[in-house]
Amino acid sequence: MNPPLTPLLFVTGASSGIGQALALHYHAAGWRLALVARRAAELQAWADAAGLDRQRVAVYGADVRDLASIAAAAQACLDRQGLPDVVIANAGISVGIDPADAQDLAVLQATYETNNLGLAATFQPFVAPMCARGSGRLVGIASVAGIRGLPGHAAYCSSKAAVIAYCESLRGDCRPHGVRVVTIAPGYVDTPLTQGNRYGMPFLMSPQDFARRAAAAIAAGTSYRVIPWQMGVVAKLLRLLPNPLFDRVLAGRPRKRRRGE
Repeated sequence: MNPPLTPLLFVTGASSGIGQALALHYHAAGWRLALVARRAAELQAWADAAGLDRQRVAVYGADVRDLASIAAAAQACLDRQGLPDVVIANAGISVGIDPADAQDLAVLQATYETNNLGLAATFQPFVAPMCARGSGRLVGIASVAGIRGLPGHAAYCSSKAAVIAYCESLRGDCRPHGVRVVTIAPGYVDTPLTQGNRYGMPFLMSPQDFARRAAAAIAAGTSYRVIPWQMGVVAKLLRLLPNPLFDRVLAGRPRKRRRGE
């Protein structure tokens, strides 16, 4: 009898930040990895430099904004490595916009295509096979920024609010079939995505610490988790603030950098 395969993780946005930290965490735990990013050669070079075991790691080049591209990566994973145990839709972008500038509509479009359509396209090839098997985890990386809209953050905040709602809907579809949908809402994590921010970032955490906490929530099948928990408290308080008070608290807050700033 053949020994059972070690569990398999499929993760997008694996070339930097949270994606890399998750890859390293699961690799250290003995998992097989399917790593997805736009620049496959650079991702493979990083994986080799990090000492990841090529016997357990496969790299796939795909842009989640290109539906055919991410579908092909998913199929290649199924053919080469099998059906994942955990799929993490991590690829995302965060750019400030000026709602009065017509050029920023393209930024809004790119954000939705990456953070929302890309997430759905990442999950889609695995939903039916996981449900047929009766197990698995589909993990959406949202953000505490999805709790309330922040000035200058309209694209990112609205996209992450949509991630939270999409995953909640998907959870209802998948739960009867034994598949758990997990929504992870990070606070501030020290990655290239946040290092250009020009405002205070309370409870800033390392990618490694985030990956450890996220993996624990995923293993538990937690439906929704804010990491770190302190940001969850902040998010709940912000949600409860009446709009006039919320607007006053946010008045004068530095806006997120726009593309090119």
